[in-house]
Amino acid sequence: MSRPALDVTHRMVPSPAGRIHLVEQGTGPLVLLVHGFPESWYSWRHQLPALASAGFRAVAVDVRGYGRSSKPADPAAYRMLDLVEDNVAVVHALGEPSAAIVGHDWGSPIAANSALLRPDVFRAVGLLSVPYTPRGGPRPTDVFAGVGGDDEFYVSYFQQPGRAEAEVEPDVRGWLAGFYAALSADTMPAPNAPDPHFVGRGGKLRDRFRAERLPAWLSEDDLDVYAAEFERTGMTGPLNRYRNMDRDWEDLADFDGAPITQPSLFVGGALDASTTWLTDAIKAYSTTLPGLVSSHILDDCGHWIQQERPAEINRLLTEWLGGLPV
Repeated sequence: MSRPALDVTHRMVPSPAGRIHLVEQGTGPLVLLVHGFPESWYSWRHQLPALASAGFRAVAVDVRGYGRSSKPADPAAYRMLDLVEDNVAVVHALGEPSAAIVGHDWGSPIAANSALLRPDVFRAVGLLSVPYTPRGGPRPTDVFAGVGGDDEFYVSYFQQPGRAEAEVEPDVRGWLAGFYAALSADTMPAPNAPDPHFVGRGGKLRDRFRAERLPAWLSEDDLDVYAAEFERTGMTGPLNRYRNMDRDWEDLADFDGAPITQPSLFVGGALDASTTWLTDAIKAYSTTLPGLVSSHILDDCGHWIQQERPAEINRLLTEWLGGLPV
């Protein structure tokens, strides 16, 4: 898939992080787009023009720690409460009282918590790939430590400062290519192959990257865009999100089990572990997302959903957004 021509505006706005870089296209009701790991505003390159054409002001941010946004040195500065306040600051800096917010991967819980904590600012929430799971249960690091048997879950692997950086940063482009391919529908490992979400004891995550080609959604030019950003910034800022999950669990104790009541949308990929592992969370939406407008599972789709299936995601987003109360 070739890189789309984008008629966008880049700008920097103040935030508690220092400043947030964003990319904007269109006019109309504001839609804030929040990417996941390891991505950037560029993950929304197909949605920006589609939403603009549908009459929305589409704004994709670089989450703090990524791209041109500020990168605080303190690992604790990447807790969920701070990321929510960044999103609020972006909305206000753009001169808007409120916005719909849409997130993918880590951007999905960031968007969900933005809606949960600041319903005065975020009037609707769209979640891609990662279902909403309210705060609750045991401490996250204890849960992750028990996943995988003899193997180590990738989240636990990412939590130790410097460890994943040592794997990724010597060959950012190659690592990204392998990671993207491992979670894409057309290049993911066979069901009987070692799971790329786990690390063998003493090994590296990339030991299980088996694809010999890029997924169809990712061109060499697209990969260059992603690689250039992470080669410039390093991986510590993005990985610090994983290193705050226990802090989030503590910070959000007052919201244990809390539902999100604003109008919501969920879209997942049928071949995405984020969807299949969390089927119980999807089944609980009548309780946890009582404002759910529609929920969709796309057949033969992996994790990078808005890039793997841009036309379908654009249609679902514009139909949902177009039906929201003014």
